[in-house]
Amino acid sequence: MAIKEGLRPGGRSARVQESIHSAVRALLQEQERSTVTVPQIAARAGVTPSTIYRRWGDLAALLADVALARMRPDSEPAETGSLHSDIRAWAEQYLDEMSSEPGRNMMRDVQASATPGYCVTIIGAQLQTIIERHPEEPSPSVDRLINLVVSPVVFRILFSAAPLEVEELHRLIDIALKPD
Repeated sequence: MAIKEGLRPGGRSARVQESIHSAVRALLQEQERSTVTVPQIAARAGVTPSTIYRRWGDLAALLADVALARMRPDSEPAETGSLHSDIRAWAEQYLDEMSSEPGRNMMRDVQASATPGYCVTIIGAQLQTIIERHPEEPSPSVDRLINLVVSPVVFRILFSAAPLEVEELHRLIDIALKPD
């Protein structure tokens, strides 16, 4: 369970959460994910393990919360001049980031989240931004883009030895952008 909404932004709770998130990110860079423990995270963050258990319940929920925080974009999707090229640039970056080992781990962690649907919200907002940038061009719905482009990417990353090839990604984008 993530920290409750409505807490003072920048207050003690926010500082504790950031300290714990930072500890998780640092430990995941230093050692194998399977060896990270709540006591290690607590020691690194300067809190007691009970603080972590009280806020998140268990390690899986904490890792999911950190993964969801990392999935939030740092900036708007790239603007390249057309709907097709913007979607293509976004999808190529998504494929590249999520098919990396940290990206795969992030996806696995998010599955343990109490709010896995939040990923759809994040991705949907990015795709909606791209669509709204190009009102003069016929555009598919966000759901169509998620179903025809994002879903195959995620499926292949999570359940296949090899991620989707970029050429196949381009074909899926072309299909998604064709009018019904």
